[in-house]
Amino acid sequence: MRNHVTIKHNGMMTLVTTLLVALFNTSPLLAETLVLKNATVHTVSGETLSPGNVVVKDGKIAAVGKNASAKGAKEIDLSGQHLYPGLILSASSLGLTEINAVRASQDTTEVGAYTPDVKAWLSVNPDSELLPVARANGITHFNVAPIGGVVAGYSGVMQMRGWTMEEMTIKAPAALHLYWPQMELKTGPKELAADRSKWKSPEDQAKARDKKLREIDEFFDDAEAYRKARMAKSAKPQLPVPAWEAMLPMLEGKAPIFVHADETRQIKAAIAWAQKRKYSIVISGGRDAWRVADSLAKAKIPVIYERLNDQPPTDTDTYDVQFKAAAVLHKAGVKVIFNEGMDSGNATFARNLPHTAGTAIAYGLPEEEALKSITLYPAQVLGVADKLGSIEKGKEATLFVANGSILDIRTTVTRMWIAGEEMSLESRHTRLYEKYKSRPKP
Repeated sequence: MRNHVTIKHNGMMTLVTTLLVALFNTSPLLAETLVLKNATVHTVSGETLSPGNVVVKDGKIAAVGKNASAKGAKEIDLSGQHLYPGLILSASSLGLTEINAVRASQDTTEVGAYTPDVKAWLSVNPDSELLPVARANGITHFNVAPIGGVVAGYSGVMQMRGWTMEEMTIKAPAALHLYWPQMELKTGPKELAADRSKWKSPEDQAKARDKKLREIDEFFDDAEAYRKARMAKSAKPQLPVPAWEAMLPMLEGKAPIFVHADETRQIKAAIAWAQKRKYSIVISGGRDAWRVADSLAKAKIPVIYERLNDQPPTDTDTYDVQFKAAAVLHKAGVKVIFNEGMDSGNATFARNLPHTAGTAIAYGLPEEEALKSITLYPAQVLGVADKLGSIEKGKEATLFVANGSILDIRTTVTRMWIAGEEMSLESRHTRLYEKYKSRPKP
């Protein structure tokens, strides 16, 4: 009897497993071939086709051209509409935060100053209400990153598609995140300090700052020493250390370092540090990056610019200093990538990514660069440009349709495909709109 039950049980388990595998492995490979016709096709990497056609087959772009077609394919007429590659948010706490004022919905920060073994993508909530809101404005991918400490851990690139964190993750790790220490010294007298108990002299501040910089160097020295010892053929076998093991992708050139720095002295120090150690870095935040644009261009360091809508940092700056910063960086030869910020509160505004890029156009940034700053350039720094960031044959069919320029705040996204699968554009916003638009009037 026991054996009979076991056989029945195993048979049932096999059937259930087969059904689950079939369910979760359903992919665009089974989807029909599409021809997206007569749209204004913004290829990003090449010319804009107006009108143009894009053929989608097996989840990939099979052809792009003015007359591209496929026998037996389903044709979708997009006359008068614009076709774009999916937008990419280069660094965000999307999926790690929900309601900023509710502590239980925050999972952005780990305890400790040096936590390289943190993997932010493992904590993403696939059911976050903020994800479909961002998706509805053209964002198909985001790089979810940890916040806090000095070396906060690694980020991972996620797609706005999938039932679980595993299904959403397309590249991990993507980048190591280093939060550069503050460099400025406060010279005001103790009598004018907001909290006199925390006041320090400029000399003591300088000592504390130099100590933090030494600690960063010592940490990376130790990580490099661990890697050398691990690679040495004569080394005795030893138990792996999770923190140092986590540093290997960066040390082996498989992931860049995103250095979070805003102030001029921070950025200068980070550039010198990276050149000395021969590390590949990206400046994230970059409020004052335009002030050292030539140095960044010479070092070929991209900038993820998050401060376009901030107030001018000093009372001697012009009102539009942040609006013009991207154009200054571009003119110097720096690759500019727009972002909405890392703080948990900024996850709510992730949907504004294309509008931020559009604002910079009014202050001197070429339109084609603004579009690349939210598509191709983030794909390049995150190491996914072979699949995403532009409309090219062979790349993933991650596309969206809009009724105007996506850089215009008045534009609405009407359809979207991620890896060839059409996505719903419903969100909390659209549900509330439908609910209240017919509200009885008094």
